[in-house]
Amino acid sequence: MLWVAKQDGPDSMVEDDKRLFLETLWDFYARHGRDLPWRIAEPDGSFDPYKIMVSELMLQQTQVARVVPKYYEFLQHFPTVQALDRADLGDVLRTWQGLGYNRRAKFLHEAAKAVRRLGYFPDTLSGLVNLPGIGPNTAGAMLAYAYNQPAIFIETNIRTVYIHHFFADKTAIADKAIRELLEQTLDAEQPREFYWAIMDYGSYLKATVGNPNKASRHYTRQSKFSGSRRQVRGQIIRVLGTGDHTLQQLHSVVADSRLESVLQDLVAEGMIRMNGSAYRL
Repeated sequence: MLWVAKQDGPDSMVEDDKRLFLETLWDFYARHGRDLPWRIAEPDGSFDPYKIMVSELMLQQTQVARVVPKYYEFLQHFPTVQALDRADLGDVLRTWQGLGYNRRAKFLHEAAKAVRRLGYFPDTLSGLVNLPGIGPNTAGAMLAYAYNQPAIFIETNIRTVYIHHFFADKTAIADKAIRELLEQTLDAEQPREFYWAIMDYGSYLKATVGNPNKASRHYTRQSKFSGSRRQVRGQIIRVLGTGDHTLQQLHSVVADSRLESVLQDLVAEGMIRMNGSAYRL
């Protein structure tokens, strides 16, 4: 039976609360922990920060079930950060197809180039956040998973677990309050496995008790995809993935009045380019 605390927040935490919470977490993980490809160590027992970076960007706003096959496919095409650095952005975007939010693929490509310029993969928070597309929370996750560092970061599954256990019937819960609890309960000796446990437990809670994240002050509902400008962007990238298209050809397959302005945005962002009179990845 899962234990749920009724405390008001971090000031109410006592050792019994902490012990019961951690017992619940580790018991769940022992019974239901997931075998995921980005949790597989290298032959020497280390974790490749490049593979962790790929998984973390893929997992942003995308469910695990959709990410797993694309993760394998992506690493087949670009097995190392050096391979991704050498690749053409068009090939990266083609491989990314099916995940959506194509800017993430461009960020990965740019991050690989940044690592090449550095000559090494950063292993500090300040170094990681200087990579394109890597914010503080993604950097914290990379520190924990790639380097087993006890970094503190907040994301949706972490909010889910701590809100469920410590903020029952509360609303407008700030990340600051969750961070204080996380600092008190984080297993500093095995942060990598601790966060794996949190991720798995959070996914379970969302599937069984609903989404406690709605009580977070930082919760925002994902914008509707159908009919959105984001959908038009995705259509253009998908069509250009099959080959170069003129504006007239694009109009024949992307029937949307925003086509030309979206094309202008994609060109300005470096997502697509002109090849004579045609557009291409």
